[in-house]
Amino acid sequence: MVTMAKRTRPTNTSADPVTAYARSVVEGEIVAGPHVRATCERHLRDLETGAERGLVWDLDAVARVLGFFPDVLRLSDGQFEGQAFNLHPAQAFIVGSVFGWKRSDGSRRFRRAYIEQGKGNGKSPLAGGIGLYGLVADSEPGAQIYAAAAKMDQARILFNDAVNMVRQSPDLEERITPSGVNPVNNLAYLRMGSYFRPVGRDTGKTGSGLRPHFVLLDELHEHPNRDTLELLERGFKFRRQPLIFMITNSGSDRNSVCWEEHEHAVNVAHGEVEDDTTFSYVCALDEGDDPLEDPSCWVKANPLIGVTITEQYLGDVAAQARAIPGKANNIRRLHFCQWTDAESAWIGRDTWEACEDPDMTLEDFAGQTCFVGLDLGATRDMTGRVMVFPDGVDSENRPKFALFAQGYTPGDTLTERAREDRAPYEVWVDQGFLTATPGKVVRFDFVAADLVELAQEFEIAAVAYDRWLIRNFETALDELGATLPLIEHPQGTNRRKDSPLWMPDSINQFEQLLLEKRIRIQVNPALRSAVASSTFWESPAGLRRFEKNRATARIDLAVASAMGVGAAIEQASTPVRRSPWEDPDFKLLGDD
Repeated sequence: MVTMAKRTRPTNTSADPVTAYARSVVEGEIVAGPHVRATCERHLRDLETGAERGLVWDLDAVARVLGFFPDVLRLSDGQFEGQAFNLHPAQAFIVGSVFGWKRSDGSRRFRRAYIEQGKGNGKSPLAGGIGLYGLVADSEPGAQIYAAAAKMDQARILFNDAVNMVRQSPDLEERITPSGVNPVNNLAYLRMGSYFRPVGRDTGKTGSGLRPHFVLLDELHEHPNRDTLELLERGFKFRRQPLIFMITNSGSDRNSVCWEEHEHAVNVAHGEVEDDTTFSYVCALDEGDDPLEDPSCWVKANPLIGVTITEQYLGDVAAQARAIPGKANNIRRLHFCQWTDAESAWIGRDTWEACEDPDMTLEDFAGQTCFVGLDLGATRDMTGRVMVFPDGVDSENRPKFALFAQGYTPGDTLTERAREDRAPYEVWVDQGFLTATPGKVVRFDFVAADLVELAQEFEIAAVAYDRWLIRNFETALDELGATLPLIEHPQGTNRRKDSPLWMPDSINQFEQLLLEKRIRIQVNPALRSAVASSTFWESPAGLRRFEKNRATARIDLAVASAMGVGAAIEQASTPVRRSPWEDPDFKLLGDD
């Protein structure tokens, strides 16, 4: 076997822009986020020790691919129309790394690349340029290059960048044959029997047989599952050195394929997972960075700031996020690489924290009337129990309330679920915000026993429940020989005649109390996380219900809070019926 080990050499960085960038980032000369710093440290570490694993740093390959962009490619649209594609140092680091690292047999090391950056940092043109390099300059017979996305329209955005670059380049126009007119749907390099085309989610419906050389996967955060990814990767077995190049903004769904790839890329960068086939460039802010207040951190999410995206533009979107809380999460996600708890925050952090009362205790309400919201959880769910107390009136004589939350979670799977959900369950248990019950499911006898004990200290007027699993809870109450004033709280948007409670009303009422600061909330980080993560299904009429399967964290405590508030307000709005025996003027028929 021919070995290339002799070509592995630390060189002077003027001839090696990839290593020059890595060193500048590690030494702090170029500002970058924590994961990019880790990737740069990985590159420098591999230059020292990679040969032990059969890795080779091929500067000739680096020079060839980095030269292709300005020598052959021309940009299109706007201010860059017709200009040579001169790679920014961050882009040169990405491209040079992907194509410069080899194995001892001469094939490329990286088969997968995950790139996460803020919107407007030139990801699509970069991917389009890589696709064209794979089509005409990678010496791959019959190369199949695919621009893939969740929707064909999105795939065409990346593909059209490549089409426009072909039109701008005399060298490429001479060699590449386009098919289709408005839109072009295929770029063929007939001499090698190769082509470049867009594909959408329905690719799998056309049957098997795809043999990709390069896959350029756009906006991974919009993919509902990994079907497209896996279908295209299955064809890699026919290729010697295939590449899947994933580009994306940050997302909001931690149950998604994008989050899985994000986490893997981060772990690889930091050396927590050994994977010599994956390259990652994951932009992120450091802990404590606030992009809405501190412009100095913007470059960590936007390495091409000042080139493809301006400080003025980012300043404008940051101002929008401050002024319009409903836009904040999308702006943080799209422009500042912050994985948000939901597409748009239900309740802004400032609004929530303004209602938290760190000095409030349950003992303050001893002997008083309260209303309980109870959201029972199954095997891996949390059970939420919330107590809502009337708490006087405001200056406009509107009722105020106080809220206390407690969660229950299975103790035997606590560590595993804390890791999967990326939530500090063990810390919250130690701090008393969650109760870990023995076993792999929440023990309802523990929940029932706690409520029965609380009923000795407080006057529980109603326990609002969801019918899911209520029979199991009632059995636990029966075994304790206890009864509680249970009232069903339906979870849907259809109002039921047999229940005065309705989830759309309860959500709106809870929201209104928070916005008007008519509720005090005992500080509970598990509840805060649940509210921040809450997502809703909304009807055309604007009626909302919680949607747990799309939430990014356990939201049971938020659901229980809305249920408890709904019960408390419904009771407050219902006239109290006096007993006739308390009426001094009441007389039985026949009395004198």
